[in-house]
Amino acid sequence: MNIRGDFHLHTQFCPHGSNDKMEDYIKQAIESGLTHLTFTEHAPLPAAFADPAPMKDSSMPANSVEDYLREARELKHKYREKLIIQVGFEVDFIVGFEKETRMLLEKWGPYIDDAILSVHMLRSPEGKFVCLDYSVEEFAAIVSFFGSTDAVYEAYYHALVLAITSDLGRYKPKRLGHITLVEKFKQTFPTSREYDREIKDILEKVAENGIELDINTAGLYKKHCRSIYPTDKFIRHAYELGIPLVPGSDSHQADHIARGFQRLPDLSYSLPQGFCK
Repeated sequence: MNIRGDFHLHTQFCPHGSNDKMEDYIKQAIESGLTHLTFTEHAPLPAAFADPAPMKDSSMPANSVEDYLREARELKHKYREKLIIQVGFEVDFIVGFEKETRMLLEKWGPYIDDAILSVHMLRSPEGKFVCLDYSVEEFAAIVSFFGSTDAVYEAYYHALVLAITSDLGRYKPKRLGHITLVEKFKQTFPTSREYDREIKDILEKVAENGIELDINTAGLYKKHCRSIYPTDKFIRHAYELGIPLVPGSDSHQADHIARGFQRLPDLSYSLPQGFCK
């Protein structure tokens, strides 16, 4: 297995991360023997969208974007002989805010190399938005809002389908993030049935639309999850469908670079499309 880089990383610009600097991540990547990486900080949420996370810390503030991009450019140049670095965003797909998200991508798309499209926010049947992966306590409240754990899963997978098929313009991210993030608390909140069919349907749509798949090892280290997003059998199914598999640790601190990569299935992993220009 030849994994050349880590392509899902957060930085000191993330309000819910550590204070580790971008340069700390780069030094760790070089020490780990990687040759490529992508910074994918949480893009600002739409201005009209109220962050539902209890601490209102889901994303980078809009007024930090220029500093983030500037620092990344400087580091790309400084370490150009040792590491190939890209800078981008993890963009939230929020049902009902497609127009605003497209506008955000139109504004910043020309200045980034790579991006991931992820679902963290769901709208409950009463119209209340919730942050899916904040904490086990918050997830318990979400289950209450939706009426059951199964209803949360159904809403999440429906939102992923919309994320894949929605027109977000020419700068729409080319990679779908942690497609089984809804399983983050599965050890504590089990479902009444399996969601294999929904996940396979999503993978088929990913393949049809020429999208990459974020193979995200963060779930291995979440005590209520303990598995990769998605699990091995779906990683293998995606590979059989010809979907580019792009590994990401989803690190929020430098010493988590490439964490869990040794536990990925022994398959071929891809560089993001931007590296192949």
